[in-house]
Amino acid sequence: MPSSMASRLWSYLRPELRIFIGAILAMAVVAGSEGVIPKVVNDLLDKGFGGDYAGTLWHVPAILTGVALIRGVAQFASGYLLNLISNRVLLKMRLQMFERLLQAPASFFHRNTAASLINAVIFEVNQVLQILTSVFITLVRDSLTVVALLIYLFYTNWRLTLIVAVILPVIGYLMSKINRRLRKLNRDHQAFTNNAAYVVEEAVGGYKVVKLHGGEAYEMGRFRTVAERLKNYSMRMAVAGGLNQPVTAFLAALALSVIITIAMVQAQANQTTVGGFTGFVMAMLLLISPLKHLTDINQPLTRGITAAEMIFRLIDEPIEPQDGGKMLGRARGELAFEQVGFRYGEASRAALEGIDLRVSPGEVVALVGPSGSGKTTLVNLVPRFFDPTGGRILLDGTPLTELSLKDLRNQIAFVSQDVVLFNDTVAANVAYGAQSDREIDMARVERALAAAYLTETVKGLPEGLNTNIGDNGMKLSGGQRQRLAIARALYKNAPILILDEATSALDSESERQVQAALEELMKGRTTLVIAHRLSTIENADRIAVLDHGRVAEQGTHAQLLAANGLYAGLHRIQFATQQG
Repeated sequence: MPSSMASRLWSYLRPELRIFIGAILAMAVVAGSEGVIPKVVNDLLDKGFGGDYAGTLWHVPAILTGVALIRGVAQFASGYLLNLISNRVLLKMRLQMFERLLQAPASFFHRNTAASLINAVIFEVNQVLQILTSVFITLVRDSLTVVALLIYLFYTNWRLTLIVAVILPVIGYLMSKINRRLRKLNRDHQAFTNNAAYVVEEAVGGYKVVKLHGGEAYEMGRFRTVAERLKNYSMRMAVAGGLNQPVTAFLAALALSVIITIAMVQAQANQTTVGGFTGFVMAMLLLISPLKHLTDINQPLTRGITAAEMIFRLIDEPIEPQDGGKMLGRARGELAFEQVGFRYGEASRAALEGIDLRVSPGEVVALVGPSGSGKTTLVNLVPRFFDPTGGRILLDGTPLTELSLKDLRNQIAFVSQDVVLFNDTVAANVAYGAQSDREIDMARVERALAAAYLTETVKGLPEGLNTNIGDNGMKLSGGQRQRLAIARALYKNAPILILDEATSALDSESERQVQAALEELMKGRTTLVIAHRLSTIENADRIAVLDHGRVAEQGTHAQLLAANGLYAGLHRIQFATQQG
């Protein structure tokens, strides 16, 4: 294990040091008991048949039974204590990983798939459990057992023990060669596992598209490709890991053959007894099992280290920039974009360039333009999901980077075309952000639902406000889900609203109801509206038309039609489509 990884894991184990020492002592008792059995057999053969033990043979079963009892208790204690430590450590790791996920910037979620993150937080952390329990138990207990047996062997017959000492470094060298191979295979296996999870996630999430377009064979082909690669790497790992045991067994058998030959020579010279030789061979045989266990830990240990590397990368992921600490009460809602530019990563073309736009408190500004013109990118800069790569944005005259990130986001309610609801009650979804049910203002929830025209819908649910709506609101229709997301924005009552195609999933009747509710909500609030259907934003105070990341023109609906520019062209196309 790399020293940096060992020190990192030790930082988690240090607070559990007392329990850790107790577990090691218990394992030492288990290891020490191994040397008692060959000693008892040695004495039994040399003294038990007509010798010193004659007439008092009850010593032997008493000793064996006592050793078995002590060994069993110590073995249980060591396993329990190590599991206690590992589960405490795993809880700490999981909480740290999830906390870092919640604090990670938006760019992090662009780089990582949901499947890979779920795999890391839920499944890969269990590989570290393998290091902290089974691998560690094997490493410590069997190492101590090997030491105890080697001491007994050296005490019994030092010449024969030297042969064993020659074999051990050879085994260690072979293990290190196999270990390097295993580590590389584990990293590749990890990547293919994530790819397989991603294919499954896409196929499940997009099952309607798959079925409607007859994509079953295509998806099966994709999954078969990654599954076969996964199988191939698993077999390579099995080959590399499987070499450990037979190589160790062969070397042990070779050593045993040499030992028997030398022991026979010693017996002829009266340098050993039957009991001494039998006890030695028994100790040798007892030594083989822990040695096999020690050689077998390479594969799970390497897999665990690979998983730990992934976990620590996630825990070390930079959090969102918290530049400013300036506290903010309730904002007036004045927004100013000054020469704002933005570029995604190493993209050749800027998503936004030279945006100059001022929005007065309470003004409703609609953002329109062709797909890819930068509308969504622009509104994502306001809550600082991303920071501009050029220029700056101000709220009430203060640059966003100087404000407390939490206070800034408290000023903003966001309703997107991609509705996100949680597997919780109606009330909890509307009042999302409340720490417990006691913090939810039920009267305010009901007012928000009424404004979103959901009162009758909620009354028809089995438990009303306390009805669980299922995964992403699956128990509701598309229009109801959209209106519930709008009710959440109404409940928040923030001074700034961002509406990104907020009425896109609604039928005509629901759209009229929600549009009326939104218009009431917009009064006195700064609102940025993105809408592809121009009919929904004709009454906006001002319309900003974006094209290739720049503001091409601004004005009211009537002014822009009269100017006969880009907006007028978009309007004619939509009007013709609707008429057709």
